[in-house]
Amino acid sequence: MRTLYTKPGACSLADHIVLRWIGAPFEARVVDATQMKEPPFLILNPAGAVPVLVEGDWVLTQNAAILGYLADTHPEAGLGGDGTPQGRAEVNRWLALLNTDLHPAFHPLFGSTKYLGDADVIDATRTQAMQKIRGYYERLDAQLAGRDYLVGTRSIADPYLFVTLQWAKRLKLDLSGLDNLHAFEARMRADAGVQAALAAEGLD
Repeated sequence: MRTLYTKPGACSLADHIVLRWIGAPFEARVVDATQMKEPPFLILNPAGAVPVLVEGDWVLTQNAAILGYLADTHPEAGLGGDGTPQGRAEVNRWLALLNTDLHPAFHPLFGSTKYLGDADVIDATRTQAMQKIRGYYERLDAQLAGRDYLVGTRSIADPYLFVTLQWAKRLKLDLSGLDNLHAFEARMRADAGVQAALAAEGLD
């Protein structure tokens, strides 16, 4: 049986939601920041980060890799696109934007630039980060116009977007005027799989 290591509120929530959508047996092991730096976890992932997916003796890390693997091993769930190469490419397009562009844009807001030691410079990095995030969300909002999900039907990209929206809300970022994103977030929150994953991680 698969085991997913996840930290409440981290990007691993996306993998947790996808596993709930798939419906196959798995175990969710919720870890905290301290446990992620201890030897048993570092054996699984020397980077000390979630998500980590374990199947027998095989260990897979990196969010996009895990999401893609889950879509490929459960094509019946329809989370990898419409079954065509173009459909999969569309899913990968939005997954890449979320994983490579939007997610890293949050890092200064999570304290990654504190090492700079200059309050003005740190504030400038935070301001720039918020501007970048707003730009990405405007693009995603436009993509959701007339669609329930990023590629029309739900895919592995949607839970990742949902997770970033939880970060944005927690940080009180300006999401005004992004009505399609607000509707998407509400739609995801009403989903039984999303609710189950949130409850299992102690999130509301």
